[in-house]
Amino acid sequence: MEVEVKCINKTDRQNPHERIKNIGGFQQWKLSEAEAIAGIEAGTWQFYVNVNNRRVRVIVATRLGVKYLKTENDGDHPNNLLSLPECP
Repeated sequence: MEVEVKCINKTDRQNPHERIKNIGGFQQWKLSEAEAIAGIEAGTWQFYVNVNNRRVRVIVATRLGVKYLKTENDGDHPNNLLSLPECP
């Protein structure tokens, strides 16, 4: 299932380097980062963000042995995800 991510929650919204806690959409859904990672790795979910009317995939990356979510074209900085509004 392919789903657009339209909002996020971070553990500390003021810190741009803090990890993503949840991803969600405005159709009343929200998953923890761990649930999203598990869904991507199992092939159950495919997530994307809309950047300039273009779909950019959300992928699982690993840094210092810790898995996290980012978009595929962000390098080490998941700016496409971090720039999304806060989920309710």
